[in-house]
Amino acid sequence: MSATTLSAPLKAGQDDARIGLRGHVRHTGALVRRNLLWIRQDPESMFDAVLMPIVFTLLFVYVFGGSIGQALGGGQDQYVQYVVPGMMAMMSMNIAMAVGTGFNQDFQNGIMDRFRTLPIGQGSVLFAKIVVELMRLLIATTIMMIVGVLVGFDITNWGGLFASVGLAALFGTSIMWIFLVLGVSMKSAQSVQAMGFLVLMPLQFGSSIFAPTQSMPGWLQGFTDYNPLSSLADSARGLMVGGPVAHDLWVTVGWSVGLTLVMAPIAIHKFRTKN
Repeated sequence: MSATTLSAPLKAGQDDARIGLRGHVRHTGALVRRNLLWIRQDPESMFDAVLMPIVFTLLFVYVFGGSIGQALGGGQDQYVQYVVPGMMAMMSMNIAMAVGTGFNQDFQNGIMDRFRTLPIGQGSVLFAKIVVELMRLLIATTIMMIVGVLVGFDITNWGGLFASVGLAALFGTSIMWIFLVLGVSMKSAQSVQAMGFLVLMPLQFGSSIFAPTQSMPGWLQGFTDYNPLSSLADSARGLMVGGPVAHDLWVTVGWSVGLTLVMAPIAIHKFRTKN
């Protein structure tokens, strides 16, 4: 690799400091359009956002709805009211993982090396990725809610619904920064995906997304109490169907802001300095 190639990220970082806010916004918009055009050319990349909410909603409602619904004091209808708001937390995590694998693939294909030689804001590349993944998250959430209504979910508080979507998007954005760090740090997209599943599975099933935590062992309940997915699921549930909201909402916002403040600078730095 030539010295010119090695110095490109450093020069890009120097140029980045002289680009104003308007330039960053313009560059982000152009890169968002590029990413959307790529999705248009490769519609299979939307399969996870379109099919996952359908499959998971039907799977959990019709496989576990009867038994868990009885434990909740009702039946399948009761479980639908419980699980659909909670699945917003699952959507935000699963969609966030895709940004890491896609980011890593762009590095392997040489696309990111080309971006880093251009006189554009380097942070704009990452922000554009997040904007597009947020669009995919909103699509996945919309499909999940449509399927939820079809299987019996009753929307009684539209304001709470929109607040829950916004909260899930905020939390999902913070998780995307973690996966951007993994995407730029790990050697392959398969490694990013494997690491993602190792993190996602315990967090998702060790939470209140799919079932109440009261019947779990004491040590696992301690884990769920500090699991941010439990806070997101419980706050969405409270906003949409009623119940306590304030504590879980602030915990979710705190996790989201904290993770973003820590991981966003790390992701941007690693992107600028990666050889």
